[in-house]
Amino acid sequence: MPFLLKCPLKTVALLFLLLSVAPLSAGPATDRLNAFFAKKGAMRADFVQTVQGAAFVQPEESRGTLLMQRPGKFRWDYRLPYEQQIIADGKQLWIYDVDLEQVIVKPLDKALGDTPALLLSGGGEVAQRFDLKELPERGDGLLWVELLPKQADTGFTMVELGFDQQYLRSMALVDGFEQITKLVFDNVEIGITLPADTFAFVPPKGVDVIGGKVGER
Repeated sequence: MPFLLKCPLKTVALLFLLLSVAPLSAGPATDRLNAFFAKKGAMRADFVQTVQGAAFVQPEESRGTLLMQRPGKFRWDYRLPYEQQIIADGKQLWIYDVDLEQVIVKPLDKALGDTPALLLSGGGEVAQRFDLKELPERGDGLLWVELLPKQADTGFTMVELGFDQQYLRSMALVDGFEQITKLVFDNVEIGITLPADTFAFVPPKGVDVIGGKVGER
């Protein structure tokens, strides 16, 4: 079965926060973070997502493409091992499972309310929401920042972000069940312009639609 929205929405919510907040306190890694997210426009990246924890016999790997644009627009296109699309157009969230021929649609604010997004997608200083710590070098050429949420009910206990000279290259989230979600980004582009219909979604003809009345294509 495809790995559904829990971890992708946590990740997108965190990226929304970082794309909208004021600069963090100075330091090599936070300087890199500030320079990266200060760029305007949309973001595109290929990703490899690995999920591991007690519920998994072995790590579960997925691959796909992420597109994101403020405010409230994103799409995760999972290609391997299953096809799945998670798309937000600023008002609604669509989860399309190709194999199951099923689409789930929710108002975006309610869908994100099931995740830490209500906390993470708000404005304000990151330091007001997280305890920040620059981490030692790991020999991978990246500069790492650790974010620890100050509120206990955020759905995750720790986030780490790894930056190279220009881009966010790696991200790790640990939830309250010690499940670890790691993402590695490649072919990253920031400040790009995307077509107007990038975040539009119309369910294919014949699929089951759960949660709303929508048109078909």
